[in-house]
Order: sequence, then C-alpha cells, then structure tokens
Amino acid sequence: MARALSAQSGGSAWYKGIRRASLGTGQAIRTMRTLYRLVVLSLAGISSRTINFDAAAPGAVPPGWTVAMTNSGAPAKWQVLKDSTAPSPPNVFAQVSKDAGQNRFPLAILNNLEIQDGELSVKIKPVSGAEDRCGGLVWRYHDPNNYYLVRANALENNVILFKVEHGKRTNLPPKGGPATVYGVSHPVPAHQWSVLKVQFHGPLFSVYFNHRRLFQAVDSTFRGPGHVGLWTKADSVTYFDDFSVTGK
Repeated sequence: MARALSAQSGGSAWYKGIRRASLGTGQAIRTMRTLYRLVVLSLAGISSRTINFDAAAPGAVPPGWTVAMTNSGAPAKWQVLKDSTAPSPPNVFAQVSKDAGQNRFPLAILNNLEIQDGELSVKIKPVSGAEDRCGGLVWRYHDPNNYYLVRANALENNVILFKVEHGKRTNLPPKGGPATVYGVSHPVPAHQWSVLKVQFHGPLFSVYFNHRRLFQAVDSTFRGPGHVGLWTKADSVTYFDDFSVTGK
C-alpha cells in the first residue's frame, strides 16, 4: 500500500510538472505570436494598440482623450470607474450623464491618432437609459458633426451603422438590401459585456457583434483619415473596456 501511495504521489507530481511546462510553453507561443504581429504591423506602417483604462485615475477622463458632443443638451460626462465585472479589471471608461435629449450624442475621442483604414473593437456594457441604452464606435472623425459610427442598442436589440454629416445622422443600410433597412436586429444584452467591432477599408465597412459578422455597408462620404473614439446617445449610461484600434 505504501508503494502504491508513493507511486501515485510521484505520478501526480510528474503530471503537474508536465502540465506547468505545457502551460508555460503555450504562454510563450502566444507571446511570440503577439510580438511577431506587432513587428509586422510596425514594418507595414500600421498602428495597433489596446487601451484598458486601468492606469487612469477613477473619476476623471483618462489622459489622451477628449470629450465632445454632437448637437445640444446637458454636457457629456465621461469618467473612469471601477467595475468588478470589467473584462480587464479594475477600471472601465463610462458615460454617466442622463440627459434624455434624443438628438444628443456624447463622444469621447482618442487624441494623437488618425487612421484611414483599419479595425476598431470595444467591450461594451449598457447599464441604464429609458430613452436609449446604447454605445458605439466612431471612426474617420473630423469634428463633432462629421464622422462614421456603429452602435448597439439594448432597448431596440439592434446594431446600426450611421454617418453623421453636418450634425445630421443618416442610416447606412446593409449592403445588398433595400435602402430602407435600418441596421440588423440582434440581441444586445443589458448589464452584460459584449464585443462590438468594425473593419473599414475604403468605402466598405464590416460590422461584428460578439465575433460574428452581422452585415457590411458601403459609403464614400468620408474617405480620408480621421480620429477614432466612443459614442453614446441621450440618457444612455454605458461602460466600455479594452478599446482596440489597428490601422494606418
């Protein structure tokens, strides 16, 4: 019996040692792949970064971001908050003002980066809002009245791509469908984290939700480079984390 216990103990230790080595090797491979991707992107002149807001002070706008707003209403209020459910804890970036004006679009724009073609993604958690409960991504931003955006709405359960031109928001229908189609119906859970992503190359835009492509759209209004950022509407209180941008 003593020999059996000794062998079992030795076998368990051997297995754990092999498993630790395997996990270490897997992590090393993932790290090398990430470094290789960054080197390739750098050589191609492509910028890539992910912002998780964890180095920023709670209660303030993180360094490198500018708050703006399309149209009128109470001032937008963006700030870093602690959230134990954050995908990369402890912090999130949140829009917390609650003015219910329908044509009021609070924006948070990333400074010192302009791209023309690339990819944006963010993890989003709609928290509250009676008029709207949504959040979105902004690209080719020129000023608060001219940019593209895609937003996910937890009250309407849909994902829609728009252009904002001279302060007017216009729906961009899915490619290949009628011009009257208003985005795509899709569950957008409140109080849960989801991933919203858009790829943009020339006039073609591809929209993803939780890693599934929902639709594509085509528009040539804004062709050159612009800033990127985050967007909400009306009284939406929305949390964001792991804002990722790749492009040139």
